[in-house]
Amino acid sequence: MKNQQIVVKCKNKVEECILGVQQEMELSFSRIDAFLDQLPLVSYQPVPHKSVNDAPKLTQISFSLIQNYTNQLNQQVEPILKSIIHQQFQNLAQVQQSDKYTKDNNQQLHPIQQHNQHQSNSNPFTYNLIQNHSIKQEEDCRAIAINNDNSIVLVTCKNEIKVLEFKQEQLKLIQLLSEHKYQVYTLNFMKKSTQFISGSGDKQIIIWCMDQHNQWICQYKLNQHQDIINCLILNNNEDLIISGSNDKTIKFWKKQNQWICSQTNTDQTNYVTGLSLNEKQDKLISCGYNMFILIIEESQQDQKWNVIQKITVEQYGFRLSFINDNVFTFQPILKEYMHVYEINSTNKQYSKTNQIDVKSDSNGCDYFFPQQYIKSKCLLVNKNGKNVNLIRKNQNGHFITQQSLQFGHNQLYGSMSENGQYLMTWDQNSKEIQIRKYQQL
Repeated sequence: MKNQQIVVKCKNKVEECILGVQQEMELSFSRIDAFLDQLPLVSYQPVPHKSVNDAPKLTQISFSLIQNYTNQLNQQVEPILKSIIHQQFQNLAQVQQSDKYTKDNNQQLHPIQQHNQHQSNSNPFTYNLIQNHSIKQEEDCRAIAINNDNSIVLVTCKNEIKVLEFKQEQLKLIQLLSEHKYQVYTLNFMKKSTQFISGSGDKQIIIWCMDQHNQWICQYKLNQHQDIINCLILNNNEDLIISGSNDKTIKFWKKQNQWICSQTNTDQTNYVTGLSLNEKQDKLISCGYNMFILIIEESQQDQKWNVIQKITVEQYGFRLSFINDNVFTFQPILKEYMHVYEINSTNKQYSKTNQIDVKSDSNGCDYFFPQQYIKSKCLLVNKNGKNVNLIRKNQNGHFITQQSLQFGHNQLYGSMSENGQYLMTWDQNSKEIQIRKYQQL
């Protein structure tokens, strides 16, 4: 991504050079036109005697005269062009040296680009349903995942996983995976490799890869949970999987020669339904059927994950998400508000600092729709009751609900693409996989 940004900058500088050349050439041609206008080579009307005397004599106009004049123009234009090109590339070098990049999904942004991004992210938006592109599915769909380039979509169908090609904004079934024995509840694509992971009511985590025939096959099965797998997350290096289950445990799976369970956390007292890692990948938050949120930190000494804080909540909730290292959000069940927690710089403890109004419109609950933060668009996807609330974080750090999508049923599941371009959902009311597309207003 950094190389792409440098290429864009170089392209912009070259375009500036070309514009400068065009301006100088236009000026030069204007001078040539002015010179030629002095030459009475053609005359349809009688020329006043004085004008003829003032104009250059035809006998004085020769190739050498024009050539000398052209050479003079070249001598004038050449140093100007060299100066323009030198100055533009000098500016580019200064930009590269003075750039202060901020991390953004492992991408780096120049302060000017950062400003432009904030400007674009401050504009209102809407997610519009792409008409006639929905596909019918009568069976329950509890999870949807979209790969990194928006070309493949995974959709659960009871115990099966549908692999759908996403092309020209249409979904087409290309494979059906039936390795799980019970309902599949969670799906996650890997970004650095052609793999994905799934978790099911059969207590299994399966890691899938693509074979030489471009078919998805089961690569590993992880079997140490004793109940339903509710949630799975991956670290950025994709060598750590963290899973939450109805067996009241959080398990940490490390990739060595193969995937092994390196640690089990038993501090939860009930079902684990929500997990999120911070940007530095050294803190984990979890929630579920508990009246608390756990803050779990990785030790630098032994790489073990230890609970460093337990936050008591007034109402349990199923969804939470880190926004950055210092801020996370938590959705209490069936409440028309969402809580914001921030870290105290002095004692390094998180505490509730804000409450954001969000729509629910429901007296029923369901937890298989993870809260999702799309950093490139400063956008939080928050399922609450019958609604999907799309919440923008502005430059001041304030959360503002930009759009609330009402689906008419609390059994509502889905996911947003990594770039925030598409939101895909299934709900019990429509029994359709629906596609909505981002549009800036």
